[in-house]
Amino acid sequence: MITFFFVRDYRHKYRFFSSDPPKPLPAKFSKTKQIWEIAKKKLMLLPQKTLRQEQAFSRALKLQDPSLRIVYSGFSEEKRINLRFHLFLSGHRTKRVLILVGETLLLPFAGLAMLLPGPNIAFYALALMMITHWQSLLGIRRILKKGHDFVASPSLAEWEEAVKAHNEEAFSSILEKMAREHNLENIQKVLWK
Repeated sequence: MITFFFVRDYRHKYRFFSSDPPKPLPAKFSKTKQIWEIAKKKLMLLPQKTLRQEQAFSRALKLQDPSLRIVYSGFSEEKRINLRFHLFLSGHRTKRVLILVGETLLLPFAGLAMLLPGPNIAFYALALMMITHWQSLLGIRRILKKGHDFVASPSLAEWEEAVKAHNEEAFSSILEKMAREHNLENIQKVLWK
């Protein structure tokens, strides 16, 4: 079961990300699937904060559970965090729709780049970003429709207390504790710098 996290970063902005599932064993893919995987690896040079959030939204498409397990700090009562979570998702849904409209308007201009010699990198990159944003939008819609089980975590509470107190000396030790407790990789790049 994938665990999702909803916690503030060092700038007091909410971040939504998921625990990393075990890596699948390498398998033989079709040629098209191999090209798609290579393109995703090369294009996903986004910052970890953005990339992990996009991946969490798109992972929600594959979930069959009737409710999602979301770990949060426990400072707010469940009704209040549920409202904040819904507002957070609604804001990101609106943002994705606007981004998709903008990318759709850019698509004809990127298609005109095919007249230039060489591969049409602009079109392929834009198409890949559109697919990523579309999957993210569908994932947000699915998350909004599912039930949410909010689970308080003491290590996330400790993190939010340190952020509130601007205690940057304690950030790295708390983040290491969170990484061990919840089996998270590169958490410092998501919540800190």
